[in-house]
Amino acid sequence: MSFAGFTPDTFAFFAELEVNNTKAWWELNKARYEASVRAPLLALLEEIAPEFGVAKVYRPYRDTRFSLDKTPYKDRAAAAVFTTGSTGVYLEISARGLYLGGGYWMPGKDQIDRFRSLIDDVRYFGDLEATVEEMAEAGFALYQEGALKTAPRGFTPDHPRIHLLRLKHMVVERLEVPAEWMYQTSAAQMVANHWRKVMIWNEWLVENLGPSTEPPKPR
Repeated sequence: MSFAGFTPDTFAFFAELEVNNTKAWWELNKARYEASVRAPLLALLEEIAPEFGVAKVYRPYRDTRFSLDKTPYKDRAAAAVFTTGSTGVYLEISARGLYLGGGYWMPGKDQIDRFRSLIDDVRYFGDLEATVEEMAEAGFALYQEGALKTAPRGFTPDHPRIHLLRLKHMVVERLEVPAEWMYQTSAAQMVANHWRKVMIWNEWLVENLGPSTEPPKPR
């Protein structure tokens, strides 16, 4: 199936799901999900796979076993491609629009330690600063969720780059609200263009930090 673009219902589906997150509603609207969300997402990913690789598409069902939130379905559809040095690029569809990003999600302690050492060293910080600025010019910001509220151990709250030292994820992100370009066949190449920008960040991560050597974290 070739990619023909998303539709307004791609985003409307999730807006409705947010207020009707039940099995009964899902079963009545499952065909909409398949036609308006899953099918175009898979077609887009297939079109850009020759450049980025095969994507992992996440299931729409939430794991509620250990959560107080028992709503059964995710309010978004998401896919990721894991690339050089264990970095990744990410695409998410929700009522908000298209969310794109990538980097190291939940990095190992050894990666965080290397990242903080580099931030603290004036000899090497300039390259990171230039890369962050390049990402900002491309519309990507550093992901802030989960950042420490205080200074990490070994650093003071008045450190000139404390905003970077507090980061727990090495991810850049960008949100595109629903727009006409998403309903065109060219939307696949727009996503590819955004992912190419993310790859600049990923290449910096690989070159300067590399993948973690710690055992995988339990899920």
